[in-house]
Amino acid sequence: MKKMDPVCGMEVDESTRYKSLYRGKVYFFCSANCKAEFEMDPEGYLRSGPRSMPE
Repeated sequence: MKKMDPVCGMEVDESTRYKSLYRGKVYFFCSANCKAEFEMDPEGYLRSGPRSMPE
């Protein structure tokens, strides 16, 4: 099943190795950079939605 990376908006598969648990929900990421960005400000990304690929 496909999921959306909450940081960059890319479509990712649930089998990705980049996952983060936040408030009881698992979020899926396309890269380690997106995962790290989300973990620094999860509420910001959940509030405003995807922005772009982090540097």
